[in-house]
Amino acid sequence: MAPQTVGILIFDEVEILDFCEPFEVFSSAVPSGPEEYSDEHRLYRAITIAEEPGIVRCRGGLLVQPNHTIADHPPLDILLIPGGYGTDQVVENPRLLEWVTRQHEAASLTTTVCTGTFVLAKTGLLDGKRATTHWEMIPNFRETYPAVVTLDDERVVDEGRIITSAGVSAGIDMALHVVARQHGRTVAEETARGMEYDWRT
Repeated sequence: MAPQTVGILIFDEVEILDFCEPFEVFSSAVPSGPEEYSDEHRLYRAITIAEEPGIVRCRGGLLVQPNHTIADHPPLDILLIPGGYGTDQVVENPRLLEWVTRQHEAASLTTTVCTGTFVLAKTGLLDGKRATTHWEMIPNFRETYPAVVTLDDERVVDEGRIITSAGVSAGIDMALHVVARQHGRTVAEETARGMEYDWRT
C-alpha cells in the first residue's frame, strides 16, 4: 500500500515544534515489527509546503527550505496546519485560506496544532464543530470564533475529518492519534516508543 501524503503548511514565524514533531511521527510510523523499520515500509510521506518558493524563517530564526509550494505539491491525503505567530498573517491571506479550503475538500483528513486552529476556523470549516488550541489562546479563540465549540484542557479533539490539538507538544499526540486511528494502537505505541515519547492518551 502506498504511503499517505501528509502536507504540512509552513510560513514565516511558524512554531518549529508544531510542524517538526508531527513530521517526525509521520516519518517514523511503519507497520508493526522492528524488521519493517525501513523507508519502503513507511506508512506516511510527510512534506512541507509554503505559499511561495524560497526559505521560510521559522520562529526563533530556524531557516527551512520547503519541499513544495501551494502551486506544485502532490495530492494530499492529510493536511496539517501548525501554529505560531505567523498565523496572524495567514488568517488575513485569502490565497492561503482558499488553498486550505480546497485541500480540506480533497484530503481525507485535516489537522491543526496550536494556533493553526485559528487558520482553519477562519475558513468556516470549524463552525458547529468542537475544537481546541493553545491554552493561552482559548479566550481569544472563543471570542473570535463563537460558532466553534471551543474545548478547554483537551490535547486532541477528533471531529472525524478534522482533528485539532492544543499547543506545541500536543502535535505529537495528535499525530500519534492519527496513526492509531488509521493503523491501530500498537503501531502508534511502537512509533512513540521509537521516539522515546511517553504517550499516555
